[in-house]
Amino acid sequence: MSKPIFEIVDELPADNMTVKVLKTLDFVVPGEWDNLVGFENTIRTVTGETDEEMIQAIGDRAVYLFNDKSQGYQTALWLYQTVDSSDSALGAAALANKIGEKVSFLGFLNRITPNPDKAQAIDLCLKLVTELVAFCQINGIPGDSIGDFVGSLGDYSGESLMRMAALVCLDGLIPLGPDFILKVESSLNNLSPKELDNNGTFKNLKEAIPGNQTSSQLDFIGESFDSVKGWMSGFVQEKNVNPEQLFSRFGRFIEYSEDKLDYLAAFLDMTTNYYEHTGTQTLARRLIERAVAEI
Repeated sequence: MSKPIFEIVDELPADNMTVKVLKTLDFVVPGEWDNLVGFENTIRTVTGETDEEMIQAIGDRAVYLFNDKSQGYQTALWLYQTVDSSDSALGAAALANKIGEKVSFLGFLNRITPNPDKAQAIDLCLKLVTELVAFCQINGIPGDSIGDFVGSLGDYSGESLMRMAALVCLDGLIPLGPDFILKVESSLNNLSPKELDNNGTFKNLKEAIPGNQTSSQLDFIGESFDSVKGWMSGFVQEKNVNPEQLFSRFGRFIEYSEDKLDYLAAFLDMTTNYYEHTGTQTLARRLIERAVAEI
């Protein structure tokens, strides 16, 4: 890890494209996500603590826990950062000066290629597996504990629930449509280990995904998706969320035409890093909660 954890939390943006997009998704999970930034601010908010010495002690303990290589916190952060880094390099810098005005991405179209369905399906599944493995790392349980993860989804709240909501909306509904679960299943069933090996995001994450070779890792990815698809379809039904709603909400600050929806997905992919952003927030919260319990 190049930076200390308190610096990473301090540097979380208060407003950028990622924050705008997540705030737009508030209608799906109302009031769940507050963009909590700054390490000391996070300690105060999570613990309600006002005593400066106590805040300092909690912060020191949290930093100590994060730095302890035998714990899974550094791996979890690396996972959140890595799954996002492969797609967001282009757009962020170009859009940094656009926040606050309506962004037209029509000028980007010559630089964006929408993912074909299969690549999009792999992307969604790798984000899901990242969530599962990071959850296990943060909670100190074996990395292939699919059952524990699925059992915990019902208790997800705050930035963790927002991350899963964004996964369903931005990586499922917008690029693949309302039957995204069937499309992902079909893509997984037709995916060879060799194709998976050629995927850039998979290459970056491979070492952290359970399984000693690509074929068993592909099986694990399939099992993970299979275990969570019920939660996902239940989420879509319960929240009554559909692509049209998402398009109209994003249309308030991104200009695009209706026949370019796959481009909207690619554009959001490039210009947001919602996994890293909310993942860092989840990690900070868990570290602080544990630090308090241990002091």
